[in-house]
Amino acid sequence: MTSFLIVILIAAVVGTGVALVWAIRSSNGGGNSSVEARLATMIQAQQALVGKVDAVSQQQVVTSQALTDSLSTSQKELAKDLNEKLTQVQATMGESLTDSATQTAKSLGELQHRLETIDKAQRNITDLSEQVVTLQHVLDDKHARGAFGEVQLNDIVVDALPPSAYDFQVVLSNARRADCVIKLPNPPGPIVIDAKFPLTSYMLMLETESADERTRHARQLGVDTKKHINDIAEKYILPGETSDSALMFIPSEAVYAEIHAHHPEVVALSHKRKVFIVSPTTMMATLTTVRAVLRDVRMREQASLIQVEISTMLKDVERMTDRVRKLETHFDLADRDIKDIRISANKIASRGTKIEELELDEPSGTQAIAASDTLSFDD
Repeated sequence: MTSFLIVILIAAVVGTGVALVWAIRSSNGGGNSSVEARLATMIQAQQALVGKVDAVSQQQVVTSQALTDSLSTSQKELAKDLNEKLTQVQATMGESLTDSATQTAKSLGELQHRLETIDKAQRNITDLSEQVVTLQHVLDDKHARGAFGEVQLNDIVVDALPPSAYDFQVVLSNARRADCVIKLPNPPGPIVIDAKFPLTSYMLMLETESADERTRHARQLGVDTKKHINDIAEKYILPGETSDSALMFIPSEAVYAEIHAHHPEVVALSHKRKVFIVSPTTMMATLTTVRAVLRDVRMREQASLIQVEISTMLKDVERMTDRVRKLETHFDLADRDIKDIRISANKIASRGTKIEELELDEPSGTQAIAASDTLSFDD
């Protein structure tokens, strides 16, 4: 706005000068006084205008300087404020970025740990799947299934009984090989444990999706188990050699539960043929009872020896009582002798006292003889 005013004033001065020149030319020498008067007036006006222009120019310089200083100060303050705010924002952003980086690193570490855990679990699942497949292959084969049952039976028996109470792979008089024989005294006698079990029908029952097929395989499981019970009764129950009962070990709690839950006729046949079905859990309980029976048998075997030792000890007590009685007699005799010795000592002491009390100045012969007659120790 001030620059625009200066331009207007300069234009006015220039216009005044032009008007003055035009007036001088148009005068033609006539009316010089009037012209001069006008010229003087215009010069004065021009000078006044020039003074105003100078004042305005100086004011413009001062105003511009003040405005420049104000703008410079404001710019510096603004720059300072901006720098401070930028510094604060930078510090805040730095802290925020540091925290975010820390949290991100921590989250990545936890994520890495969880991924490693997941990978490990995945490997375990893979290994377990392979083991399950391997176990399924083992259980599909009859001989491998028997070996698997024998290993589990071996671990249970070894943990529950002392080595003298069992034998493995025992050949009986009928040339049959028993997986395990528990050596119990008569009665009941040695008990045979068979570790083979019919699993094929049970596996097919689990794999099929058809209800009819499942029923058919369940029925076949019952038939196979009954046949196995009859085989055990014929092979391992030998009168005069083994007990009148045997154990059929099933190393699968699921098969054991299936038989007892859905095949009561199989359980009834096992009771009738005295071939009792046991699982790992019930086998441990059975062996605990067997261990208690063996302990009771050993105690009975040692009872006669204990009675002999007690009889010998009673004879020693009687002998010691007789010797104590004899020693007591000796003590009585010694006590009587001590009493006699004490009586004699008292008499000697009494007579010694009487001797000390005698008058020994000039005793007569008769008195001396009398005194000597009184000194006798016969009493």
